[in-house]
Amino acid sequence: MPDKNFILSLIIPCYNEERTITACLEKVRAIAEGQDFALELIVVDDASTDGSQRELQAIAKKYPEIKLLNHTRNQGKGAVLRTGLLQATGDFIGIQDADDEYDPYDYIALLQPLLRGEAEVVYGSRYLQTNTRRVLYFWHTAMNKFLTKFSNMFTNLDLTDMETCYKLFSKAVIQKIAPSLRENRFGFEPEITARIAQAGYRIYECAISYNPRSYEEGKKIGWYDGVRALVCIMRYSIKSVPFYLRWLFYLLMSGLYVLEFLGSFQRRFRRKNNPNSRSFRLGLKQKTVRESGCWP
Repeated sequence: MPDKNFILSLIIPCYNEERTITACLEKVRAIAEGQDFALELIVVDDASTDGSQRELQAIAKKYPEIKLLNHTRNQGKGAVLRTGLLQATGDFIGIQDADDEYDPYDYIALLQPLLRGEAEVVYGSRYLQTNTRRVLYFWHTAMNKFLTKFSNMFTNLDLTDMETCYKLFSKAVIQKIAPSLRENRFGFEPEITARIAQAGYRIYECAISYNPRSYEEGKKIGWYDGVRALVCIMRYSIKSVPFYLRWLFYLLMSGLYVLEFLGSFQRRFRRKNNPNSRSFRLGLKQKTVRESGCWP
């Protein structure tokens, strides 16, 4: 597009997001209006079982900047992101969830450190100061902050939000890191953070707004994903641990692998018996919910 200075590619994972995907894509498209960049929107459908594919086909016919990729079987968010990152052609490449929890206009701020040449990677932090926020689950927030601190211990970074969806990279970073990514589910976040830290890229954080949805509204992450994140933090950062302490971490990882296996078994069992729902224990009550799979 000759009148634009650069291209911003956004990878949008989709799994059973029939209710939100069209509105999300319309909102994301709007951020380029009046800006000096063009958008490349790469939507990867992870074998949705609802009407997501119908919605995607309809909106892709309207807008040529939307590219659709499809998985023939459900593989997880990390696998979806890896597929999209490897196909992205933009000068800067970011991630946008399809669930309307994040405001795509925040990408305007995230771009600035990259455009000034001050950073190669920018994370949008939900925990830096913003004016308003929706109050939701204590344990979800506590686990996010714990995982960030635990990751920081290994990477020697001082991130405030390692688990954020909003991560923006220069094209050179993705070309180097994306081919080596392995995690298929929510372990993607600690894995890519560890690889960025090991490569020595300059990282900035910018405050972003966040409107989390509840599990009743379709939130997908479960306790087993937190266990997997702990495993990933240690697996991809173990070289930074003194050799004489590594046995302790391998022992801890073994226990976490057992928990992860139990969580995976639970997820498969519930999906087999009811492919559109799963049970999630919150506090003392059990609810059935839908399983939809800048600072320097």
